[in-house]
Amino acid sequence: MTGQIQPTRALFDDVMVPNYAPAGIIPVKGKGSRVWDQQDREYIDFAGGIAVSSLGHCHPALVSALTLQAEKIWHLSNVMTNEPALRLAKKLVDATFADKVYFANSGAEANEAAFKLARRWALDKFGAQKDQIISFSKSFHGRTFFTVTVGGQAAYSDGFGPKPGAVVHAEFNNLDSVKALISDKTCAVVLEPIQGEGGIIPGTAEFIQGVRELCNQHNALLIMDEVQTGVGRTGKLYAYMHYGVTPDILTTAKSLGGGFPVGAMLTTAEIASHLKVGTHGSTYGGNPLACAVAEAVFDTVNHADVMAQVLSNEQLFRQQLAGLNDKYHVFSEIRGQGMLLGAVLNEQYKGRSRDFFLAAADHGLMALVAGPDVIRFAPSLVITPEDIMVGMQRFEQAIKQVVSGKE
Repeated sequence: MTGQIQPTRALFDDVMVPNYAPAGIIPVKGKGSRVWDQQDREYIDFAGGIAVSSLGHCHPALVSALTLQAEKIWHLSNVMTNEPALRLAKKLVDATFADKVYFANSGAEANEAAFKLARRWALDKFGAQKDQIISFSKSFHGRTFFTVTVGGQAAYSDGFGPKPGAVVHAEFNNLDSVKALISDKTCAVVLEPIQGEGGIIPGTAEFIQGVRELCNQHNALLIMDEVQTGVGRTGKLYAYMHYGVTPDILTTAKSLGGGFPVGAMLTTAEIASHLKVGTHGSTYGGNPLACAVAEAVFDTVNHADVMAQVLSNEQLFRQQLAGLNDKYHVFSEIRGQGMLLGAVLNEQYKGRSRDFFLAAADHGLMALVAGPDVIRFAPSLVITPEDIMVGMQRFEQAIKQVVSGKE
């Protein structure tokens, strides 16, 4: 039966829930930062599965880890622990501020755990009145109902009935807006060091340090959502390390698994103690297959030479984008850090990021958008300079197509 099915884009419309509108191409294989579709057409991957494929496609270390673990044990559930989960947790603890790790399947689940932990911590220590979570406009924290409500984009949470309460939104990079909301009723402030879906907007050091101080003053936890910025993407293992600021809770996913679904919440021993047995859980969280792959990602990425490569790749991206902008005058600025960059469209091309995204695909380049005004790049951390140059040549053809009006 399986052999008779022809997987086409039209089949998607027949059998899949229509909440996605995928491109017409169907990729079937990848190697490094190159991908091939059903027609064997090659693409350079500047998208990385939305900042997920941290080591590109089919990296030998990840293939080996998955293959070896697949011959051992796949699943146990959390009535037992397993070796890959313990090894990975130990490495995360040793490399960060954290004492304790909770494993999940995704960034949304890691954030769900973080928000629940913050609420439980505040309830236990201060009482039921301390339940407010402060987030930020344009933020994104996942698609569960709790996380999408905490996220600062109402379009994603509207239309599903009553939303979880005691969630308010300040303005990112505006410390005064946080001061106006925070009080002794605040249990946590959650922020992304670089807002991803909101347009690749980096938090300033002054702002992030100021939020940390406000949390200290009001006995509130600082939750850093590093789902998109974590695991080397900014040139440090985690982006908080750039700021001289330590969070109370950190969430990580995406690049952590290099393409295998995994997420984690990291925190201190004292805060973690409030998630007692039975208060939260996940059937697949800490799955041996996922943790074995994530351990291989961690072992590969957590080296000074890889971090240096991320920063040198950033400079090459910025140089190439600046050169293209000198010729075509389409960007107002390039934002972001490391291998998480956003090319912000100027007034003339405002609202047309999708046009550039589609044109890029026409010319054999996989890119992303971050809202209507920003083209997002989140490729492999170890993408080669050669692939960057080829990708930029293809991006130039896409820019030409849009500028000439031949979409």
